Amino acid sequence: MDLVLFIKAALMGIVEGLTEFLPISSTGHLILAGSLLDFSSNIGADKAKVFDIAIQTGAIFAVILVYMQRIRETLSGLTSEPKSQRFALNVIVGFLPAVVMGLLFGKAIKAHLFTPVVVATTFILGGFIIIWAERMASRVQRYRVETVDDMTVLDALKVGLVQCLALVPGTSRSGATIIGGMMLGLSRQAATEFSFFLAIPTLIGAGAYSLYKERALLSMADVPLFSVGLVLSFLSAWVCVRWLIRYVSSHNFLPFAWYRLAFGALILVTWYTGAITWAE
Repeated sequence: MDLVLFIKAALMGIVEGLTEFLPISSTGHLILAGSLLDFSSNIGADKAKVFDIAIQTGAIFAVILVYMQRIRETLSGLTSEPKSQRFALNVIVGFLPAVVMGLLFGKAIKAHLFTPVVVATTFILGGFIIIWAERMASRVQRYRVETVDDMTVLDALKVGLVQCLALVPGTSRSGATIIGGMMLGLSRQAATEFSFFLAIPTLIGAGAYSLYKERALLSMADVPLFSVGLVLSFLSAWVCVRWLIRYVSSHNFLPFAWYRLAFGALILVTWYTGAITWAE
């Protein structure tokens, strides 16, 4: 057993769980953390990418646990309750654009855009967009959609299309869906909650597809390493989700915007000066 490798896997899991549902890009942080930890050289670049996607499943389990009651109510009401049927339909409709775009462009994006410099650039652009969106939100007296149950199928489709922007690393799936949702007329709470629910099929689907597609790379010997990352991802995401639910009730997302700007600038400066050699 390589203890150092397991520690690296645990750190990657913690990074994933803490960043998956915040508007700061979990994929971007995983690329950067993996670069600093030299994780891919330990297990191989292709297997490291599968690891990054697989441990997202742990973060999703945290959302399922937090919203277990709502999920049960929705499933039990699918055959009889219009509210449950509409909610389930919205999640499915919001999920489908990412499936189509991921299948069409996912391979090319992974081949050309999964680099620290791209991540830093999208970090900075995303920060400016959040600042702009929050300024717009400060002028809104009342949102058109106050809760996820007020959403229409068209609202769900629009948020799903915005989620496709997160295929570019550093953009942030949560950031795209939450901030995009707010710009489309959803309240901060509704956009955040729908982002959580939309993550369930999106990330479980991405994880299952990646594991199946790259199954030739994996063996039973990889189970302990992947399990460490998944469990730590679950625990840190559970803490983060519960905190974020409370946070959005009385705060805006400007601190995350300033974080994105500062962190993105730091990456670009260290890359340009050579202070840190970021692996591609």
